[in-house]
Amino acid sequence: MIKILNNRSIKNKAAKFLIYNVRSFATKNEVVTSADVVIIGGGIAGCNTLYQLTKRGVSAVLLERAKITSGTTWHTAGKYIRLVWSLRPCDLEVRLLQDSRAVYSGLEKETGDYAGWINNGGLFISRSTVRTQEYMRLHTLGKAMGIPSQVLDPNEAQKLFPLLDPSVFKMALYSPEDGTIDPAMACSALLKAATNNGGKVYEECPVLDIHYAHNMLGNKEVTAVHTDKGIIKTKCVVNCGGAWGPRVARFAGVPSLPIVPFKHAYVVCDGTPEIRGAPNIRDHDVNLYIKVQGESCHVGGYEPNPHMLDQVPDNLQFHLYDLDWDVFGVHMNSATTLCPKLSTIGVKSTVCGPESFTPDHKPLLGEDPNVFGLYHNCGYNSAGMMFSAGSAILMAEWIVTGRPKYNMFTFDVRRFTPAQLSRPHWVRECSHESYVRNYSVVFPHDERLAGRDASHDALHQDLVDDGAVMQARAGWERPGFYMPGEKIRVQQYDWGGTQDYPRNLDQRYEHVLQGDYTFDFSKHHKLIGEEALSCRNAAALFNMSYYGKFYLTGPDAQRTAHLAFTADLTKKDDRYTAVETL
Repeated sequence: MIKILNNRSIKNKAAKFLIYNVRSFATKNEVVTSADVVIIGGGIAGCNTLYQLTKRGVSAVLLERAKITSGTTWHTAGKYIRLVWSLRPCDLEVRLLQDSRAVYSGLEKETGDYAGWINNGGLFISRSTVRTQEYMRLHTLGKAMGIPSQVLDPNEAQKLFPLLDPSVFKMALYSPEDGTIDPAMACSALLKAATNNGGKVYEECPVLDIHYAHNMLGNKEVTAVHTDKGIIKTKCVVNCGGAWGPRVARFAGVPSLPIVPFKHAYVVCDGTPEIRGAPNIRDHDVNLYIKVQGESCHVGGYEPNPHMLDQVPDNLQFHLYDLDWDVFGVHMNSATTLCPKLSTIGVKSTVCGPESFTPDHKPLLGEDPNVFGLYHNCGYNSAGMMFSAGSAILMAEWIVTGRPKYNMFTFDVRRFTPAQLSRPHWVRECSHESYVRNYSVVFPHDERLAGRDASHDALHQDLVDDGAVMQARAGWERPGFYMPGEKIRVQQYDWGGTQDYPRNLDQRYEHVLQGDYTFDFSKHHKLIGEEALSCRNAAALFNMSYYGKFYLTGPDAQRTAHLAFTADLTKKDDRYTAVETL
């Protein structure tokens, strides 16, 4: 185990750094009486949103209850930096990362201030065959999208990061465009540019309420934001509250926003001269990351037994929790196995702060379905620095033009059903699984274990008795395929045997799912093929309970259907038509 030389109190140091060394662009006078857009939350998401809106000529105001970056952004601020990667297993996320890097790298030219962007590259470490397959797919996706990367053997990787033990891993994927960003410097540069464009920033300005009215159709519409410094009339509010996002949503009468805060930690090691300029590391197989700043390593990861928080106190600012070494120790063991020299290096400080996670490991963006004019930009699953600059571009387009240039459904806050959001245990279970599987291999046919067995149709038990292996879609359990002669029921989430829950005795469902955890044909490919042939040659009944239902009525119903759907829905009494929505 690594030797702890000292554990300095960094809370006060970081607070002083942010207050005295980061340039303040806060407006000193009374709050304005009206604005086109009011942004709530002065972290990296809020600063990026203000910057993008003011670039487009929007009259925008940013409200921060304490100091800029004092919430969850601060504990990566000052001398503590944040990773920005280039390659993800999703084309939308790759595009957003490209946009984020372009914003951060261009801020210095625009403002004249260094924004804290360091392009030192990144290494993905593979210890297993299946992880190597995933990295090769990332490498191919990168080629298609213009993201350079190199496949390295262990000895080549060691030349880039001298502390690595090449006998521990099989290969590495090097991404030269990766780097780190200093949140405090980035926020400072963003606010300088935004205020130059006419934006207003108010610190020490807590929001007390969000006013709304009902329109002629009975729907809620934002009308104003009530602060302790006055009321700002507006028709648009952006919730950039981070871990406090659910509280901001409740101001507008939204009862539930699917965000769960967790304690997330890393340690800062003493200096090691040979790593200066070395790339950052992600060792996904052991849930480990190593950030490099100067001659120091920052070691962290995503443990299987994290501390969940019921909520983050409203008055929390510049706050850290005590590090639980019983939880965090697994990351130090992994780090010293990968980099043996770390076992001889001391720890300068520990950092443990709140991070928010969502049920499907995707951010919450876009207009709330319950309140017109209330937009969300939060829930980044510990990836706010990576995605928020790119996401803010889309948010600004969403607000100004009514739609973003990318297909944002996987990030859209409206993707969850009311039934899912009404179950707090579903939100907590799924968000926990998002945290612990943060570095898991992303397979084409992943199936979640959390939040299951909640919504059934009338035939559910009969189908299970007939051998149905269930999958969850929009909260509904429906057959994925059949294993004749088996009765495999979905079990309640056992939290991986943590949080004082024992592991399920019946783990057959998990074992069946492992047959789909491949980039090749599923273990059940032949079974599914036989079912497909039966559907073609005989007849089949499909359960579509999880599909959305829309009832179109009125004189223009047929015209609307022609515009909204991909097929001709002219009424035919004896036909059922399945179509896609545009």
